[in-house]
Amino acid sequence: MKTGLVRGFLAVGIWTLISRASGFVRDILMAAWLGTGAMAEAFLIALSLPNMFRRFFAEGAFNTAFIPMFSKKLEDRDEAQRFAQQAFSGLFAVVLVLSAVAMILMPGLVWLMASGFQGDERFDLAVEYGRITFPYILLISMASMISGVLNANGRFTAAAAAPVLLNLLFIVAMYLGRWQGWDLGLTLAWATPVTGIAQLALVWWDAHRTGWTFRPRRPRMTPEMRHLVAVALPAAFAGGVVQINLLIGRQVGSRFEGAIGWLSYSDRLYQLPLGVVGAAVAVVLLPELARRLRAGDHAGGQQAFSRATEFGLFLTLPSAFAIAVIADPMVSTLFERGAFSAFDTQQTAAALVVYALGLPAFVLQKILQPLYFAREDTRTPFRFALFSMVVNAAVAFGLMPLVGFLAAALGTTIAAWVMVGQLWWGTRAMGQAARADAKLVRAFPRLLAASALMAGALWVMRAWLEAGSLGRAASLAILVFGGAAIYFALAFVIGGYRPSELKAAVRRG
Repeated sequence: MKTGLVRGFLAVGIWTLISRASGFVRDILMAAWLGTGAMAEAFLIALSLPNMFRRFFAEGAFNTAFIPMFSKKLEDRDEAQRFAQQAFSGLFAVVLVLSAVAMILMPGLVWLMASGFQGDERFDLAVEYGRITFPYILLISMASMISGVLNANGRFTAAAAAPVLLNLLFIVAMYLGRWQGWDLGLTLAWATPVTGIAQLALVWWDAHRTGWTFRPRRPRMTPEMRHLVAVALPAAFAGGVVQINLLIGRQVGSRFEGAIGWLSYSDRLYQLPLGVVGAAVAVVLLPELARRLRAGDHAGGQQAFSRATEFGLFLTLPSAFAIAVIADPMVSTLFERGAFSAFDTQQTAAALVVYALGLPAFVLQKILQPLYFAREDTRTPFRFALFSMVVNAAVAFGLMPLVGFLAAALGTTIAAWVMVGQLWWGTRAMGQAARADAKLVRAFPRLLAASALMAGALWVMRAWLEAGSLGRAASLAILVFGGAAIYFALAFVIGGYRPSELKAAVRRG
């Protein structure tokens, strides 16, 4: 059942691309029908609460500890099933209690997330929506854990396709709400746990039909569970630091009317390449590295790490350059209609440019961290994350009086590059598996040159299109597809990544 590394990247990446595309449709409808007003900002904060804890418990701390331990047990199927069932029951109990407590303390959570809402209608709306949306964390946490089991077995499709259900159900809910005249904020809030049920059902069914069945049972603190907790706790603290970074951004944004919306919509746009590339690489790379290191295959580990880095840079570098150049036409074409004004476009595009500068760093973090997690080392990334958090807070709050809400994006971007620098420095003692091979060393400067030349071409194309009479959608399509064609041509001519090499890599797996 072993799936090739690059083939796994592509499988996850394609489904993530579909998810992001459907997410754009969802966001376009939200921008047009809710804009950046009180209802939109309250819902965005309410939705971010369960998502924040989801990354903290499931996709962050839990899975980074669980997947390497589970991967080592796969040679004995019964032992692996027993361990996974114990982990499932433990996670279910913890998140169930967390959900109950959070719903009671929701006003405090909203204040921690967006204290700038205090005293206006956004606060009460966010509390109401938050109590409805928060049970989503229980459903999606269990779905994420089952997805980890599937990924460790080389099955990526169901887990990668699950987020598509979320976006489709949100789209259906908004159309129903408009048709029936429902409150759209409440409609989206109630749709959130429904999407969690759908995602959990999809991955549970895929696991069940391949022999992995999970049901909530009374949790037991066995020696293996104690070891899992011991490994997960530093990762949980690291995840907590990441969430504090998000809180910093939300706190800065909540002090400027409309900024929560501007930051959220710009976040969605740069998350497209980050999700397609970064998430795909991280999902596939961690179990692959764990298997290689368990077998003592350091050369194979080096190849997996180098190909993941090369694949990530091949797609991320041009995305960062392109987004920085065409941020304004992207935002105006996708979102500027209905309740979303030209001023909203200007502010969202400014945040998007700042985030684009950090895009390679966000992806490199996802590539470098598995080098630590595959060794069950979660303490070192935690120490690095603490320092990055201090940098983020200093930049965000320090620059807020000077650049306004953009300080939140600047803090996130600068902290991301600081985190990458620390992670890279920490790999020096890891040996061959953490070293770039000759092919990566040769490819990197050529990919960088191809991306820079493509950005220059896009700048010229954008000026030419703005002087013409084409519509916004047609102009954006020319920029996107024209820029992609120019980049791939330059990358192949310069020699950064040849079509035959990509085809061979996918075929070899």
